[in-house]
Amino acid sequence: METFAGASASLARAVAIMAKLRGPGGCPWDREQTFDTIKRHTLEETYEVFDAIERRAWPDLKDELGDLLLQVLFYAQMAADAGYFNITDVADTLNAKLVRRHPHIFADTVASTPDAVLRNWDQIKLEEKKSKPAGESMLDDIPRSMPATLEAHKLGSKAAKVGFDWPDSSGLFAKMDEEIAELMVEVEAKHDGNVEAEFGDLMFTAMNLARHLNVDAESALRRSNAKFRARFAAMERAAGGREGLQRLAPDELESLWAQAKSSEKNEGVTS
Repeated sequence: METFAGASASLARAVAIMAKLRGPGGCPWDREQTFDTIKRHTLEETYEVFDAIERRAWPDLKDELGDLLLQVLFYAQMAADAGYFNITDVADTLNAKLVRRHPHIFADTVASTPDAVLRNWDQIKLEEKKSKPAGESMLDDIPRSMPATLEAHKLGSKAAKVGFDWPDSSGLFAKMDEEIAELMVEVEAKHDGNVEAEFGDLMFTAMNLARHLNVDAESALRRSNAKFRARFAAMERAAGGREGLQRLAPDELESLWAQAKSSEKNEGVTS
């Protein structure tokens, strides 16, 4: 209980500080912010949380989670200023949702496996949505502003709920080949607009393949980005720095890349 009491006091102080920053005589920058001006900061802070987790930098994660919490406090205070709702309403809504969506903990429903929990969660979400005004499409509740990889995943998952999906991943591998062939046709024809469209189709198919393989596409790409960073840095070191790297021919660069990749394998890093 001491932990809960400490958290309550700390959060109450954070709410009070945010109210002061936004209040009369508060911070000029904080006072002039709107929901739209803060959005980009929220996205940045979310990615910084991801980065800290991937680096296993726990002190950094503590700091970044505080920055992410600041975004919640900021939105809630702006909403309170406008008379929409306040931070207590946010917490009450969350508490009710957590209890409602965990009937295996707070009621008599039985769910002894993670899959069973997810099935219950999805069914409860479906019942909740029945009480809300329906959109023109069942896809309308998927935000268009989320990262494209996540949006594609959610679109595929939602369509799959009514049976519009590939039976298994084998069909998606064939679809990938089809999309690559269509992209190559447009590249060779130099139809720039069509190249973008076909590349988008290829990406969308890749996101659906990731969904079928139970791969988090965003995390997978971030891992590959980190791998590329490490290998390129190894190439720079081997060449004696950036200037040395710039003097090398393409085949020499490829050789350094192969060396960096081989070194990873020797250290137990998978390619």
